[in-house]
Amino acid sequence: MQSPLLQHYGQTQIRDRMSTHGYKMAKVMMAPGQDLMARAGSMVAYEGLIDFNPNPPQMGQMARSWATGEGVPLMVATGQGELYLADYGKDVVVLQLAGEALSVNGKNILAFDASLQWGIERVKGVSMLSGMGMFNVVLRGHGWVALTSKGTPVVLDTREAPTFVDTDALVAFTEGLSVQPRRTARLGGLFGRGSGEAFQLGFSGQGFVMVQPSEDERPNFSARG
Repeated sequence: MQSPLLQHYGQTQIRDRMSTHGYKMAKVMMAPGQDLMARAGSMVAYEGLIDFNPNPPQMGQMARSWATGEGVPLMVATGQGELYLADYGKDVVVLQLAGEALSVNGKNILAFDASLQWGIERVKGVSMLSGMGMFNVVLRGHGWVALTSKGTPVVLDTREAPTFVDTDALVAFTEGLSVQPRRTARLGGLFGRGSGEAFQLGFSGQGFVMVQPSEDERPNFSARG
């Protein structure tokens, strides 16, 4: 095999705990004592000695989340080596929390450090009629997080101006923002894809909102291999 192939598509030399390989894959540097929570079925490759537990103790918490419609099927990865994760070719965004908290649509979670605190929490100001549901996954503490987006996302700084987001396109937002629902009635809402644009969430305060360029149709819960 000629070396140009490895030069263009070979492993990146970034040694951070978590990074991206291209736009569609997350690379995680695994080490003993640094367990990882990852979306079940998201492993595409690894080097080294890494084990996966699809039935972690947190399964009870996940079972409770299913009742809210915000199910997050997770597995625990342990061991040492380089782990590669992906979710059906979606774009991957990696960020590091330094004591902050992030509220995330469960469908957009790819992986996060097991040392982070997490739970299913109600999104204030959102009703079941919004299409987004009432609950998100909130991550808190110090550690790395990998999110997915259906296409390249935009990150909006809520300090600049009040920010309004279609609930079906929302990926994540900084916890602590002021969140207010907003309804808009317009003729276009009666045709085409329906009335998704008639309900938005308004955000204000110190933080950011991440939005994907695709509305989440939120299909019924399904299993992955």
